Amino acid sequence: MKKILGPLRRGVEKYEMIKPGDRIAVGLSGGKDSSALLVALKRFQHFSPVPFELEGITLDMGFGGMDLTPLVDLCAKLEIPYTIKKTSIGPIVFEERKEKSPCSLCARMKRGALHDLALSRGCRTIAFGHHADDAIETFFLSLFYEGRINTFSPVTYLDRKDITLIRPLIFVKERDIIGDLELKEIPVIKSTCPANGFTKREDIKNMIKQLRQTIPDLDDRVLGAIQNKEQLNLWF
Repeated sequence: MKKILGPLRRGVEKYEMIKPGDRIAVGLSGGKDSSALLVALKRFQHFSPVPFELEGITLDMGFGGMDLTPLVDLCAKLEIPYTIKKTSIGPIVFEERKEKSPCSLCARMKRGALHDLALSRGCRTIAFGHHADDAIETFFLSLFYEGRINTFSPVTYLDRKDITLIRPLIFVKERDIIGDLELKEIPVIKSTCPANGFTKREDIKNMIKQLRQTIPDLDDRVLGAIQNKEQLNLWF
């Protein structure tokens, strides 16, 4: 896991993501990224200069058809406490509200429920599995669909709830997660969300794949630009 643990440590230390004694809730969706984060943080815990605790949390979105047993087994194997909270977010968004663009409302409801779940477990830090590719995709999503130069931050403090969101995989490339032999043994739970695979993010992801063919260092260039506030040259 060298290609994951090295960048993870760099991100954690550069942005001071973890404080001594933090109880960190890892948001587990069943996808490869959040499960990889859980495994990597467990490994990092053994040599981290800062002591911290881990817990896994998952929201059952109410779509049905998702067997979360692999996550239960993974957390048990890693000796990490794990909590699943059932919600009706899926039916509310897709059946009651019948949103034409469901992702925004779903994300807002999911964030609130996840924050509340973490706090109920005594965790004031939530770790998400967003990696470098996600940051690049979000940058282009904001640019093309919102007219903003923006992406998510490595660390976000929410003062209204006194909770901190961290993204320890911020410097990790998706290809390194996919290619890690140790992580290949972790089962991936397919999302049963009706919008899965038909989102704007999926379109942007495909666009970036095409761009990489003619701009091989695209990822490093965009990530460098995101971090380079000294050379921001815009019309203001």
